[in-house]
Amino acid sequence: MKKKKIAVLVSGGVDSSVALALLKEQGHELEAFYLKIWLEDELSYLGDCPWEQDLSYARQVCDQLDVPLHVVSMQQMYHERVVAYLLDEVKQGRTPNPDVLCNQQIKFGAFFDTIDDSYDYVASGHYAQVEHTATGSILRKGKDPVKDQTYFLSYLSQQQLSRILFPVGQYHKSEIRELAKQFNLPTQARKDSQGICFLGKFQFSDFLKAHLGTKQGDIVEHETGKVLGQHNGFWFFTIGQRQGLGLSGGPWYVVSKDAETNTVFISRDYHDVTQHKSGMIVQKYNWFNHHPSGVHTLDVRFRHGPDVHAATVTVAQDGTVQIMLKQESKQGIAVGQFAVLYDGDICLGGGIIEKAL
Repeated sequence: MKKKKIAVLVSGGVDSSVALALLKEQGHELEAFYLKIWLEDELSYLGDCPWEQDLSYARQVCDQLDVPLHVVSMQQMYHERVVAYLLDEVKQGRTPNPDVLCNQQIKFGAFFDTIDDSYDYVASGHYAQVEHTATGSILRKGKDPVKDQTYFLSYLSQQQLSRILFPVGQYHKSEIRELAKQFNLPTQARKDSQGICFLGKFQFSDFLKAHLGTKQGDIVEHETGKVLGQHNGFWFFTIGQRQGLGLSGGPWYVVSKDAETNTVFISRDYHDVTQHKSGMIVQKYNWFNHHPSGVHTLDVRFRHGPDVHAATVTVAQDGTVQIMLKQESKQGIAVGQFAVLYDGDICLGGGIIEKAL
C-alpha cells in the first residue's frame, strides 16, 4: 500500500498497539486516537474503571513509536447510542449486544464525524480482514478463528467499511503477542480486555441494579409450572444461565423469561427444552454488498465465537430473513442477539433475531 494518512484507534491493549506498530513500520502517516467513553464520576457507584491505566499504556506506546495521540471524549454519545439501547433491550427481556452497536455507532460512526476527510483510513486492532475493491469493500474472517471479530462488525455500512483497515486480522493471537515482543511494546504482557468498560471491568449485575433497580418475581419450573423460588428481577438472568439461582436439586438452567410478569423459567434439562429451536426470523438485516433474494445455503453465527452453523437462508421481498439450521444447535437462540451470515470466509452482514423457530 502506498503511504496513507491513517487515524488509528488505540485502547491501551496489545492488539491495537501492534496494529499501530505495523502501520508505522509500513511508513504511513499516523495519528492515534483514544476514545474516552465514561466520565470518571459516572460509574463511581461501581468502583474504579481503570480507563486511566489504559490511556497510560496507550500514551507509552505512542511515545515509543513517535505517533501523536489524541483523546476524544464520547461519553454522552456512547450513553445515547449504546447504553440506552442496552437498557431498553434488557427491560424487554431480550439479549442485546452492545459491542455491535459500539462499533457501528461509536468507533466507526461518531468517531468518523470528528475527523476530517484528510484521513484515508481508520485502523483498529480488530481480528478481521477487509479487502477494498473497485466495486466495494469485502469483510473477511480474521485468520484466528477463535479471535475472529467479524460478528461484532456485521452492522457496519459499506461506506464505513470502505474507510477501515484491520492490520492484525491476518495474524493469530500468538503471533500478535510475538510481534509485541519484537517491537518491545509496553503492552506486550497485558491481559486481553473483556470488552467495553462497564461489561469487562465491572459486574454487569451491579450495572443493571443501578439503572433498573430490583423487583421480586417468581422462579418457575418450565415443565410443571411450580414456583420454586424468588428472584430480584428477570433482567439479572440470561438464557442458559446455571449459576446464581440459589436452588437445590440442580443443576438448574434458565430456559426463558417473561418480561410482563417478571417470571424466570428454569429446567434441569436445558438442552431438551431449547434444542428443538432450529431456526430464527431476522429483521433489520444489514447487507454489506449485494442484497440477495430467494433461497441460499450459507453459514450463520448467532453469538460470538468460532462456531458457525450451516443453514438454509430465505430472504423475503420485504427484507425479512428466515434462517433454518441444517442441524439443531445446542446453543440457545436468543431474541435480540445478532445473526451473522457467511459465504465461506466472507461476512455478508448481520441482523437482529426477532423470533426463534
